[in-house]
Formats: sequence, C-alpha cells, structure tokens
Amino acid sequence: MVGFAVASQAAGSRIGVTVSRKIRSAVERNRARRRLREVARLHMLGPGSPLSQVGIRYDVVLIARPAALEVSFADLKAEASLAALRLSRIKP
Repeated sequence: MVGFAVASQAAGSRIGVTVSRKIRSAVERNRARRRLREVARLHMLGPGSPLSQVGIRYDVVLIARPAALEVSFADLKAEASLAALRLSRIKP
C-alpha cells in the first residue's frame, strides 16, 4: 500500500482508494479496493484515529499494490494505524 496525503480545508478527512493495474483480474482489484476502504474507515476515519484527535483534515489517496491481496488483514490494519499516527504528527 502506498499513500499520499495533503492537508485540506474540507469539513473532514477524505480517503480515496485506487488499485494498480498490475492486479490483472477485476475481481482481485475490487477485493483489494474493499480491503483498503475498510482499513481506512476503521483506522484513518474512525473515532479512535489519531487524525480525528488532532483536528487536522487530510485528503488521502491509498494505492493498492499486488501485495495488498497477499498480506493479512491484521497487517494492513497495523500499517494503516501507523500511517495515521505519522500523519497526525505532521504540522500543516
């Protein structure tokens, strides 16, 4: 998973998910997209997220790579939590 973030003036943080074309099957691309959306919903936009605690709003784009299908969901959640923590420490 690769992520890019930009501070935003929107009412809340927004997450966009895109999937690399290196994942050939549409079924696999959709599965990777669903996994990343769920991880982002829980750990980047959720009430316990470090982003919601600091009050900074971001526009975040997550790009799924082929490994997003092979990695366990727990590892994806840990990576998303770490990314949210890193974003919360950045000063806009």
